[in-house]
Order: sequence, then structure tokens, then C-alpha cells
Amino acid sequence: LFWAALTMIHLSRLAEDLIVYSSHEFGFVTLADAYSTGSSLMPQKKNPDALELLRGKSGRSMGQLTGLMATLKGLPSTYNKDLQEDKEPLFDAVTSLSGSLQIACGVLSTLAINPPFMRAALVPEMLATDLAEYLVRKGVPFRDAHHVAGAAVQMAELQGIPLSELDLTDLQKLHGAFDADVADVWSFERSVERRDVDGGSSRRSVLAQIAHLRTWLAGG
Repeated sequence: LFWAALTMIHLSRLAEDLIVYSSHEFGFVTLADAYSTGSSLMPQKKNPDALELLRGKSGRSMGQLTGLMATLKGLPSTYNKDLQEDKEPLFDAVTSLSGSLQIACGVLSTLAINPPFMRAALVPEMLATDLAEYLVRKGVPFRDAHHVAGAAVQMAELQGIPLSELDLTDLQKLHGAFDADVADVWSFERSVERRDVDGGSSRRSVLAQIAHLRTWLAGG
């Protein structure tokens, strides 16, 4: 029952991400018609019903777990007849989880990804941490590097320009460790690839995670 509830929580968070990302304001993904419905009021609106129901199911699973734990909390050791109350929440949790997993698989297998909208949402300020890490690679303590990166963000805001458009001379006023190679910081692709560790965002790391999970799902 615990694992069912935990899995449903993960599915609920995934559903929430996709609901937000499929909204008009983001447009990162598009749900298939099979997993969405038209609005009864607004003709142009597409409701992510499958995801909303998936998100709602998680509360049910959590409630079943909480209910059974409340039954257990006052029981003495060994078997007690109270424990027969585990059947109803357990069977319902298995049914709910099984159906939810099928819906989640259907949503993901038919989901349309919209890279242009994702790229359009990228802004240089997202790389402020990379700017701090650049200084760390130059030997600057992270505490100081973090402060300098924050000052750079503030400087760019005062000048009314993106962070990436600060002149090298401006950056060097903040810290002498800045050099011409700071230009590499402003590459989103390099930012992703720099996280080349277990669980990181680099292509190698992501493919390794996928391979590991496939092996785990296969019982390996």
C-alpha cells in the first residue's frame, strides 16, 4: 500500500508538470485528443482531463494508506481482527494504480513535444549558477563566487540588458578571475553537458539512467 501511494505521488507530480507545460502560457507539450477534452464553455480550450484525474487519484491512494496506518497505530503485537480492514484499501489501491499507470503510459506515448517553445523560454539569467561555477573552476570559493554572480545579475538589471550581454570589463570589475573564456558560460547546451555525473543532465548521464531503469524494470 505504501509503494502504491508513493508511486501515485510521483505520477501526480508528473501530471502536474505536464498540465502546466501544456498550458497556453508554456506550450512545451501538446496532449493527444484521446487524453483531453474540449471545454463546455470555451471552444478553443483543451482540458487535460486524463492528467487531472491522474493527479486526483493520488489523494485517494494516500488516504487509503493513512487510513490503514491509523488502524494499525493502536494495535498490540501479533494478529488482531482489526487487520482484516486492510483488504478493501489494498485491493482498491492496486486497481487504481494499475489503471493510472496505463493512463500515464498512454499520455506519454502520444505526447507531442514542442522544442521551439522550450528554446524560446530560455533566458541567460538561468545560467547565473553556471557563472558562479565558472569562478569556482578558477579557484574562487563558492561563497564568494555566489556573491559575485548575484552582483552580476544586479548589474545587468540596472543596465537593462540580459546577463549574457555584460561586457568582460564589467565582469572584471566584479572579480579579476573573469577572462574571455567566460563566453562559454552562456551556452545552454554546454550548461546541460557540464552536469556529467550520475543523475546529472548530460546526454551520457540521462542515457545511463534510462538504461539502468530499463534493467530494473526487467527484473535485472
